[in-house]
Amino acid sequence: MSQPTKITIANTPLRWQDVTAVARHGAALELSGQAWARIDNAQAIVQRIVTSGERAYGVNTGLGALCNVSLEGEQLSQLSRSTLLSHACGVGPVLSDEQTRAIICTAIINYSQGKSGLHPQVVHALLALLNHGITPQVPSQGSVGYLTHMAHVGVALLGVGNVSYRGQIVPAQQALSAEGLQPVVLGAKDGLCLVNGTPCMTGLSCLALADAHHLLQWADVIGAMSFEAQRGQIDAFDEEIIALKPHPGMQHVGINLRALLDGSEVIASSKGIRTQDALSIRSIPQIHGAARDQVEHATRQVETELNSATDNPLLLGTPDNYRVVSQANPHGQSVALAADMLAIAMAEIGSVAERRLDRLINPHVSGLPAFLVSNPGVNSGMMIVQYVAASLCGQNRQLAQPAVLDNFVTSGLQEDHLSMGTNAALKLHQLLANVTQILAIEYLLAAQAFEFLKDQRFGVGTDRAWRLLREVVPAYEQDRWLAPDIAAAAQLLKDTPLPNLH
Repeated sequence: MSQPTKITIANTPLRWQDVTAVARHGAALELSGQAWARIDNAQAIVQRIVTSGERAYGVNTGLGALCNVSLEGEQLSQLSRSTLLSHACGVGPVLSDEQTRAIICTAIINYSQGKSGLHPQVVHALLALLNHGITPQVPSQGSVGYLTHMAHVGVALLGVGNVSYRGQIVPAQQALSAEGLQPVVLGAKDGLCLVNGTPCMTGLSCLALADAHHLLQWADVIGAMSFEAQRGQIDAFDEEIIALKPHPGMQHVGINLRALLDGSEVIASSKGIRTQDALSIRSIPQIHGAARDQVEHATRQVETELNSATDNPLLLGTPDNYRVVSQANPHGQSVALAADMLAIAMAEIGSVAERRLDRLINPHVSGLPAFLVSNPGVNSGMMIVQYVAASLCGQNRQLAQPAVLDNFVTSGLQEDHLSMGTNAALKLHQLLANVTQILAIEYLLAAQAFEFLKDQRFGVGTDRAWRLLREVVPAYEQDRWLAPDIAAAAQLLKDTPLPNLH
């Protein structure tokens, strides 16, 4: 699947795939002439406000609970710089480069709406970070929705703090100099624009959507392998039956499963060996399909936010006829709810995978050698990898608890309801990493189960998936160090897009 080499912000809505292309795959980001014109118009409104002396929050006043303190002249640039320095107070491990790049990309998309008012040079400087491979080191913890993460990005524009650059962590000033870039001199409202809005949770959620879509495709493949290894009763996936419950995701999964299992002698010869299978085996369309529908809902929420103006205040009109409106568009409730619901849906994908893989190693129900090894007893086989999957599922239950329901009061009662959307997105990232490992374990076990059934032909898709894994993980004939096998299976999942499989 080829990735675009350039993403242009113009007049059409952008999608999570665009953010992922920039953040993860290094696509260049640029703005069209129309987008620059919108930014210029909003900046001209800011300059008109500064000249007129009209009080406007964050343009010529203090921030948060200090919104009634008026500022003028050199104080306006000083406020912007001070805003970044005081807000850059995050703690904990730093975000990955791709996470920070997603946040910066999303912020630029936000500013391109032309409702924020920051100076075009600041947008140019942010674009330069992305396109020159300079990634600020951003602590992951400390956001109740926004502020801290983008402040750490912002100080890098000033030449403050450290950045990731050419595979090393170096001072921001050193990286800027190496690329011939100058630190930014901020003007009125620039600091507030840089820390405000929902780019953090939205950018992170775009990456999560990429991973969720990818994992759902793989979950169908691996679930089909487990179904076949358990000699499942294919009537449960009958097209006419599935159509009687017309959830779109469920129809999609039914189509996938029938295509993956097409031509399977294992399935054909197993018809009637039991009346019905355990729910984890026969309800793959219902469970995977429901998760797909939730991902589609989350996608609409996140992409709507991605193409929104999420600053405060927002600037409307033209320099000759404008309005400055204080409001709450930086409140990220939509994204927070979407990330929380997506976490629940994807935790369920991991949960049902753990139940399927447990059945594969359990000789009481599998009909296969105990723990999928030819000489059980002297060999423990795949016994303990199920413990690992259970542990990851246990952690996912904790990570699936909603972040949006937590609430705190900040800024001297001024900000007294918070979305916690960035926390929601960050824990979703951890949960998706866990689901990747759980599916990798199921893949490993299902492929090993195939070793005991290979006297018959497998489904066209499941056979291909089995052979693909065997290119990097050999069959398990006696106990060996298993951690590298799981790591290899997980890497294969991450690197292989599903359209190559059926």
